[in-house]
Amino acid sequence: MNKARIIAFYLPQFHPTEENDIWWGKGFTEWTNVGNAKSLFRGHYQPRVPADLGYYDLRIPEVREQQAQLAQEAGIEGFCYWHYWFGNGKRLLERPFNEVLNSGKPDYPFCLGWANHSWYAKTWKKDGTSNNSLLIEQIYPGMDEAKSHFSFLLRSFKDKRYILVDGKPFFYVFDPLSLPVEYVSWFKQWTIEAGFKGLYLVANLVFPFDQKEKLLSNGYDAFSYQRLGSPTSKLILNSGRIGRGVFKVYQSIKGFIMHRPARTYDYKKYYKYLVTSEECNRNTIPVLIPQWDHTPRSGMNGNLFINSTPDIFYKHALDAINAVENKPEEERLILLKSWNEWGEGNYMEPDLKYGKQYIYALQKAQNVQL
Repeated sequence: MNKARIIAFYLPQFHPTEENDIWWGKGFTEWTNVGNAKSLFRGHYQPRVPADLGYYDLRIPEVREQQAQLAQEAGIEGFCYWHYWFGNGKRLLERPFNEVLNSGKPDYPFCLGWANHSWYAKTWKKDGTSNNSLLIEQIYPGMDEAKSHFSFLLRSFKDKRYILVDGKPFFYVFDPLSLPVEYVSWFKQWTIEAGFKGLYLVANLVFPFDQKEKLLSNGYDAFSYQRLGSPTSKLILNSGRIGRGVFKVYQSIKGFIMHRPARTYDYKKYYKYLVTSEECNRNTIPVLIPQWDHTPRSGMNGNLFINSTPDIFYKHALDAINAVENKPEEERLILLKSWNEWGEGNYMEPDLKYGKQYIYALQKAQNVQL
């Protein structure tokens, strides 16, 4: 009997693309941000340097095989590849997953997460706000286009490696509140018509949390929450415009005094808020976050965890495993954010500081007798 089914989000932006060359400069990949990262205050762990896999290129099959081997060693069931389908057949960063699908390798379970959001180029201002320049827009043209999208998804669903929950393909939606409800109905109907028991549809929620019942009624099966803001974020969100303004000023003053980004949180205190009693509910999936540092992308405007270590991550993993232990075996799902989001300091892959210690910590947590 499995204690947990851990699925790790997988970023494919580690190879050059024509669009990124135009938007960011020739040869841009996620490593560009990682390599340009700076330590912003004393003790700030930047830049981060990959160890075992080096500065890899996902066009190389051996790299993908090595990633799968490391993930298996950690006790991760499979990868959730981020899938960028913007409408009218426009995709980005599709090459790594296409090659996984077409080659049958690595022989390692996977599912898809639809990153259904527009892309913007952000120019940060001194007050912490940003000017957003649209690069590519996420659109939902209608049924004919949805059928084309589903045709691709179905080919993935039918792959023997695809992750199922009670015979239903697991499919994650990054922005469920923007996805037209008819798309949910179409995708679920077409999955059943294709011979599956249904589509196990999972919604990512940030705020507001009270959209849960609405999404359930729209056809979603489960949810995961991103708790990457302050533990008081929900309270602040509901405090009105003045309350949010006061809190923003407080954060800015605090950051100025401490000479670090305003949204800096201590992981050894904060990890307790990442998995709550709500994650014990059958339709709520815990999210594991080993580490987080957005400053390579956004500098002093980024949010980050300090004092993240493999030992504290081990405690966090135990909390998540405890939260799912009484759920039906197929639904003991945990989402790991993430396997390789290096530009957000959010990864499990070995680096020069910790080596494979995060992998060993997750492995150890799954071997503990609860």
